[in-house]
Amino acid sequence: MSTLSRTVIGLSTILDRIASVLAGAAIVVLVGAVMLQVIARYVFSQPPAYTEELARYAMIWAGLIGASMSFKRRFDPALFNGITKGPVWLRAGAELVKSLVVLIYLLPILWHVFFGPGMNPARGFLLRHSRTMADALPFSTVWVAIAVPLMIVLVLIHLVARWFGDAGPAEPDRDAT
Repeated sequence: MSTLSRTVIGLSTILDRIASVLAGAAIVVLVGAVMLQVIARYVFSQPPAYTEELARYAMIWAGLIGASMSFKRRFDPALFNGITKGPVWLRAGAELVKSLVVLIYLLPILWHVFFGPGMNPARGFLLRHSRTMADALPFSTVWVAIAVPLMIVLVLIHLVARWFGDAGPAEPDRDAT
């Protein structure tokens, strides 16, 4: 394996570990906010206004970052998963189609994150969110929206790592128990 391959696969693995921490933190915030909401509503009859919004935003982060983790681990729904044997050209063709599907889906979304209609950056997804405040929390919704391009960049890095031969995280040895 070349140095470039090891570097790309290593970067993908490190970013996946960071994504695991971020998604785990988002799940903890989500569960904590929901628990606080339930206790405050049914025990004290006064739920805080921010808990539903906080839980929603944490769910968005957990879901999007979790999607990149799923892609790295090959848990994503993919075409041609059954083609593991057969001629090299057939397996290569299946990998090409899978890569094209990912690129055709994600690259336009990434484009519109930064550019709106007429290539106007002011109408792009992130800049529109930079001018919008959360209803009950004291921050801009851009901090929630940033999860979209982050997920896309992570998936694209994992895709490049696949091209360099990344098989994903090693499966734990189930017979070792």
